[in-house]
Amino acid sequence: MIRPLDGITVVSLEHAIAAPFCTRQLADLGARVIKVERPGAGDFARAYDSRVKGLASHFVWTNRSKESLTLDLKQPAALAALKTLLGQADVLVQNLAPGAAARMGLGYEALSPVHPDLIVCDISGYGEDGPYRDKKAYDLLIQSEAGFLSITGTPEVPSKAGNSVADIAAGMYAYTNILSALLLRGRTGRGSHIDVSMLESLSEWMGYPLYYAFDGAPPPPRTAAAHASIYPYGPFAAGDGGTVMLGLQNEREWKAFCEVVLQDAALAVDPRFDSNASRNEHREALRAIILDLFGKLSTEQVVARLDQAQIANARMNDMADLWAHPQLQARQRWHTVGSPAGDIPALLPPGRNNAFDYRMDPVPAVGEHTEAILRELGQSEAAIAALRASGAI
Repeated sequence: MIRPLDGITVVSLEHAIAAPFCTRQLADLGARVIKVERPGAGDFARAYDSRVKGLASHFVWTNRSKESLTLDLKQPAALAALKTLLGQADVLVQNLAPGAAARMGLGYEALSPVHPDLIVCDISGYGEDGPYRDKKAYDLLIQSEAGFLSITGTPEVPSKAGNSVADIAAGMYAYTNILSALLLRGRTGRGSHIDVSMLESLSEWMGYPLYYAFDGAPPPPRTAAAHASIYPYGPFAAGDGGTVMLGLQNEREWKAFCEVVLQDAALAVDPRFDSNASRNEHREALRAIILDLFGKLSTEQVVARLDQAQIANARMNDMADLWAHPQLQARQRWHTVGSPAGDIPALLPPGRNNAFDYRMDPVPAVGEHTEAILRELGQSEAAIAALRASGAI
């Protein structure tokens, strides 16, 4: 079947998470993604850990279906090869240090006159201008700058997200902006410049707490895994040591919760609990009632009562539970991809489409495709050998 991005070539000067997450999704849709890495070690995310048969967990997640081309861009011959490659590309993605790509002549202003149909996507911490332009930016730092830590955690301790939410946000907006730019190019014939910042991406995701604190109002309090303004909404322990998440959205559900789950209809009209505002005010008293009952039941029994009452709920799964999640199994979301360490499981991309199958090709070894790509560019065997001898590839 034809994939949406079959025939599209993406060159990426990428490392860590934001840009690789973006380009892997382009590869999922069929794009040819050529990942430019440093000779030897490659993308430093390859060395984050060795949890997947000796490979790094971050790397195998964000780099399947790509080709690895090693180039030392400080050497003129390597940089020249890259610029030749860009003549055959549709998209350039980069998340190098601020200003690094432009200094090598790889910025949009330098490339656009030569390649007017090229889409250039720059991903950075703070964007290409403004007073923070040159600041280093890592995921945790952006979580802090964007106020994410101020609303996440317990009242006593702010907490970061357990995964790289700022990188993921920036990668997603880079991905969708590139898709939009490809559509626009199909109408105008011209490429475009995309400037995506991690701060702006995560700030967009902070829209609810921003407006909640509108015009100087108090921000949402940190309430651990509970909801800041709806109750009961959050984690509750069952008697067998499991934890059940539940969420009530309205008074109809509160009545059903009292009658079916707590089996105490009188609580529904108790003046301490007869509105969400009242339940919020008397959280501790209501929490004690719920925990007293749940403590006499197993996790399965609690979930069964919640399902009977049609109250939204979930188990608090760990990673082992997610690997074995029955819904992912039933929908056949696990696939197998190759890697330098052998076959590994990989989740299919979200969104099942009946018109095509996602591309699910191997995770590349460092420089695995270097010589093949250079041959495509017309380099002779002698020239390739000279590049290798000089350490340019």
